Amino acid sequence: MPNWLLPENIADVLPSEARKIEELRRKLLDNFRLYGYELVMPPMLEYLESLLTGAGQDMNLRIFKLVDQLSGRTMGIRADMTTQVARIDAHLLNRASVTRLCYAGSVLQTRPSGLHATREPLQIGAEIYGHFGLEADAEIQELVLASLALAGISQVRLDLCHVGVLRAVIANDAKAQKQEAELFSLLEAKDIPGLRALAKDFDRATRDALLALPGLYGDVTTLDRARRTLPNVAGIGKALDELEFLVKSAGGASVTIDLADLRGYHYHSGVMFAAYVPGLPNAVARGGRYDHVGEAFGRARPATGFSLDLRELARLIPVAERKSAIRAPWSTEPALREKIADLRRIGEVVIQALPGHENEQDEFDCDRAIVFENGNWVLKN
Repeated sequence: MPNWLLPENIADVLPSEARKIEELRRKLLDNFRLYGYELVMPPMLEYLESLLTGAGQDMNLRIFKLVDQLSGRTMGIRADMTTQVARIDAHLLNRASVTRLCYAGSVLQTRPSGLHATREPLQIGAEIYGHFGLEADAEIQELVLASLALAGISQVRLDLCHVGVLRAVIANDAKAQKQEAELFSLLEAKDIPGLRALAKDFDRATRDALLALPGLYGDVTTLDRARRTLPNVAGIGKALDELEFLVKSAGGASVTIDLADLRGYHYHSGVMFAAYVPGLPNAVARGGRYDHVGEAFGRARPATGFSLDLRELARLIPVAERKSAIRAPWSTEPALREKIADLRRIGEVVIQALPGHENEQDEFDCDRAIVFENGNWVLKN
């Protein structure tokens, strides 16, 4: 096998694409800061138990594992940064007030998360800790839409769901509670025959509600259908009220409701959302509320946030025009060096041609040149 081949779903990022990704990263982080989010940088490696805290079995399958030669303990390469940031809030910062944190960095996953996805996403996200109210969820939702707008994307569809619906449906049915994990999988796949077979011994009200969930999908009128179809219990009513609040907070975004879209069910504790845009088969961003995760680090804190893959998002952005640059000859002559330094100080790109080589760059268009004329180094078009 050629030694230049990379593993499946792992790829180099070449100059034009790397520039798009980096410029987008800077835009999003700068915008997060305008909302008051503080940047943190968790480590790439941690002890495995820390990475798995509050994350569920599916995360265990996504993490590459290795043995630390210093301690002999099993370590993991992070597959997601959200739990790490929750650890920082709960254990290191330990603030009593509302805390807004953001992050950006590579993660590594054992399997791609979707069609054409990389196993090395460049994850960027934002989290709010310390506020139970829906105001925090609404802010995160707004930040998702603002981030996509900065990438030049205006057609966004938000899919909303709520883990409280399923939990309220099975709350009074012991048999259904024992099958919670399998119910989650069947609902996510909208496998109605499988649901019917699994629920045959459940209470009739539970069975009818479970069979109704896969069909409770569509526009905002789905919430009215859910109120008429599902049992009139407090947990379901509260979840539907919260979804209705966030629908009204979505601005001009198209919103759909899918009460069976339970990806992240074991991790989240309330509203969940996914953002879809034209040109990508997978959700471009996912997020929601996860109030219980910090408790595993010794401090319960309400939390909500979102993350997205910058590499995937950058694929939707057209390649930018080449940046204007200045060509200069190679020389150690002090006046030329000073001229080049002055131009770079004001933000100009100056590329010196190395002896015997023509510069060929995908990223730059040398539309000007420094030439020696009448005893001076001058900039000419």
